[in-house]
Amino acid sequence: MLKRNRSLRNLSAIASISLVTGCGVFSADASEEDGPIVVGTTSAPSTLDPAASWDGSWELFRNIYQTLLSYPAGASAPEPDAAESCRFTDDSNRTYSCTLREGMSFSDGHELDAGAVKHSIDRIRKIAVDGGPAGLLGSLERVEAKGEREVVFRLNKPDATFPFVLATPAMSIVDPEEYPADALREDGKVTGSGPYGLDSYEEGQEARLVRNDEYKGFADRKNGSVTIRYFQDSDGMAAALRDGKIDVTLRGLAAKDVVGFEERRGRDEIQLVEGVGTEIRYLVFNPKDPWARKAAVRKAVAQIVDRPAIAHHVYRDTVEPLYSMVPRGLAGHTTGFFDDYGSPSTSKARQILLEAGIAERVPLTLWYTTDRYGSTTKPEFEELRRQLNETGLFSVTVKGRPWKTYEAGYRKGEYPVFGRGWFPDFPDAENFIAPFVGERNALGTPYRSPRITDVLLPESRRESDRGDVVEQFEKAQDILVDDVRLLPLWQGKQYVAASEEISGIERSIDPSTIMMVWELDRKTSW
Repeated sequence: MLKRNRSLRNLSAIASISLVTGCGVFSADASEEDGPIVVGTTSAPSTLDPAASWDGSWELFRNIYQTLLSYPAGASAPEPDAAESCRFTDDSNRTYSCTLREGMSFSDGHELDAGAVKHSIDRIRKIAVDGGPAGLLGSLERVEAKGEREVVFRLNKPDATFPFVLATPAMSIVDPEEYPADALREDGKVTGSGPYGLDSYEEGQEARLVRNDEYKGFADRKNGSVTIRYFQDSDGMAAALRDGKIDVTLRGLAAKDVVGFEERRGRDEIQLVEGVGTEIRYLVFNPKDPWARKAAVRKAVAQIVDRPAIAHHVYRDTVEPLYSMVPRGLAGHTTGFFDDYGSPSTSKARQILLEAGIAERVPLTLWYTTDRYGSTTKPEFEELRRQLNETGLFSVTVKGRPWKTYEAGYRKGEYPVFGRGWFPDFPDAENFIAPFVGERNALGTPYRSPRITDVLLPESRRESDRGDVVEQFEKAQDILVDDVRLLPLWQGKQYVAASEEISGIERSIDPSTIMMVWELDRKTSW
């Protein structure tokens, strides 16, 4: 989720595009007086083509494209959406079959059949965008279209998590007539089969969604249209909510704004909804950097970082310290970094460095993205710098870049240490380990760990009951703690602020913390 954050084609040429709607398949039931429900977020799409995206673009995709399986309100496991039914047809979890609903079509009227599903999945692997969603399909051997409605997925190894993969917006079904098999779509238009059509799009500014009359799926749309507005920071988004320019905030609300809305609860016409979140933040150490590649340096950093201080002083307790890459609430969560390192200690960190023959201050540059995770990211990295430099063991500087150049930089290996966020692709411990290891991973930074990739993960994927694979995930996390290639910092809570007249917020967030905007409604329109 998070995921989601990858290397993509440059879409600057489509900075402002009005999409073709003359086919008559989009409509809006909301009256002109009510207008669309307006959602604000700081997480703008980086692409409109699902084959290029393993990131926050999924927020938009969930609402304009369709997947074989998805998450109805309240569901914790994927259920059929474009499909009528799906199941493993063998005992080894290597053959997965889906039957499509009858009479499916895209928003342009073209038929959505088994061939379209095969085309959509095959092109992800054929195009293979660097850091794109092809990494989710490592267990897929081939896709077969049998007749008009049956799709069969042949896996090269047992994978009980494959239904979760199919439910991610990366596996959105696209029209073969509009999306090339071997290249990304570059005209800036969208042809999907989701609950909404994309009526117009202005990159980095706004997406206008209206009902797709061709849609067939489980979504019961509570509104006629939704506009998503993209903000550079939390300040502008929170001000827009207070001024009545937007109705709901989704992603990127800063701690001070959360606390401000909480303190004024009952005095302003704004509601604040808090939920359990599985968003995490962590540091990545570059194995090509002369200092970050040293295990002693990484372990010394792990020994010094004060997570409770970050959570309290920077995020005002709107996040919780995290000592494992797998967050609380998922089977397999541990507290490995606390168990091994305990409380922050300069003397222990100094001893780690001295035993490795490092007596001088260690120079490190910590990089962060200025416009991806909200305006609190900069203070967080300034706090990390303060913690490390005050020990006298490090000489740390911090630098930031906008997401597109930031992402390109870490994929080129430019950063010694860099910050990342992760919103889960699906609610399983697997998704907090598998994407980060291996030669081609979501980080663009190879992390070879054969014990995890060749033994523990394959073992876990043979088991359909995910509660029975805790041991494998605990062992995998022990390896992550020993290597300290990734350093977890905190786990977020889910906050949505909205006008008092908006209902359906609690139903609108799926297990991957993506908003299903069709659940939003205006109380005044009842």
